[in-house]
Amino acid sequence: MQVNIGKIVNTHGIRGELKVVPTTDFPEERFAVGAAVNLTYAKKTETFTIAHVRVHKGCLLVSFKGITNINEVEKYKDCVLWVEAEHEDDDFYYDELIGCQVYASGELIGEVSEILETQAHEILRVVRENGKDVLIPYVENFILDVDIDENRIDVSLIEGML
Repeated sequence: MQVNIGKIVNTHGIRGELKVVPTTDFPEERFAVGAAVNLTYAKKTETFTIAHVRVHKGCLLVSFKGITNINEVEKYKDCVLWVEAEHEDDDFYYDELIGCQVYASGELIGEVSEILETQAHEILRVVRENGKDVLIPYVENFILDVDIDENRIDVSLIEGML
C-alpha cells in the first residue's frame, strides 16, 4: 500500500535540497538518513535514498544520495513522496478505514467519514442516511471486527449511541 509521507513544495539553495511539507505522523522515521522514498514524476516511479535532512521553518529540507545540483531536482516540485507500507493484521491506516461500511448486529448503520484523534483514543465519525452522525470510540469494547478487504467494520453499540 502506498502511504504519502510528504509533498515537495520547492527547492532550497543550489545543492539539490528540496523543501518538503511532511504529511506523516512519523517524520523522524520516514525521513531518516538512509531511508528509501519514492516519487512519481512523468508517470514513472523513482526511488531515492535520503542523504541529509534538517528542519527549516516548519518544513524539512531533504537531499537525496547522489544528487548535488538544483537542476536535477527542480522538476520534482509539487510531487508527493511516498513509501510502500505494510502493517500488522490488527493495525490500519486512517485512509483504509474512511469509507468503510459500519454494521451493528448485522444491520448497516452508516459509513466512516472521518477519524477524530483524542488523547485517549481515536473516534470514528459514522454518517447515517438520516443525516445524524454517530461517534464510535475505536476501542476493543465497541469495535468487534475490521475487514478492510470487504470494506466492513462490525461494532457493538450501547443504548443511546444511535
